[in-house]
Amino acid sequence: MTNSKKLVLLAGNIGSGKTSLTQLLGRKLGWETAFESVSDNPYLADFYADMKTWSYHLQTFFLGSRAEQHCKLAASPQSAIIDRSIYEDAFIFARALNAMGNLNDKDYQTYLSLYRIVIENLPKPDLLIYLKAPVPVLMRRIEERARSMETGISEEYLSLLNQYYEEWTVGFDICPMLTIESSALDFVHKPQHMDVVVNTVLDRLVGKEELHLD
Repeated sequence: MTNSKKLVLLAGNIGSGKTSLTQLLGRKLGWETAFESVSDNPYLADFYADMKTWSYHLQTFFLGSRAEQHCKLAASPQSAIIDRSIYEDAFIFARALNAMGNLNDKDYQTYLSLYRIVIENLPKPDLLIYLKAPVPVLMRRIEERARSMETGISEEYLSLLNQYYEEWTVGFDICPMLTIESSALDFVHKPQHMDVVVNTVLDRLVGKEELHLD
């Protein structure tokens, strides 16, 4: 076990297993957990009804809520893990909205300016865990959990996000990164797989150089 407080962030596509891993790591290690703001999000329903009108509002709301969450847990004396990082929004989801024509160039550039100002003042996390999985696996998981707001998610959209994740992670240098192939490790149903994940995360937090887990 690490002896000092740690802040760990999860990153990954829709259906990659972020929420499950956040819950499991929090339980195993006694860490505080935090999740994406959904129930109290005032723009989410409007966004799904009319993406072009509400994309900028939604992304700006997420930027503020994630920054607040990040700062709060960074200041806490207890180690913590956050389900989705603030860093993904600009270069994965806002970028995808822009590419699909739902966030115009002017609003996207304004959002990026705000994003840069915000992250410059954020405490750096100790580790970013990137969960990755192929699109067929993501689609199957999304269908199995059957969330009403996810019914319109297509393979093409997930493929675009996967492409952006691969490009983003290559240049990510804010903190150490651990990549986990979540399609190869069933950490939800197999305790031995979860033990491998826990040990690898703890190794990375004390400076061991294992960067990829599959």
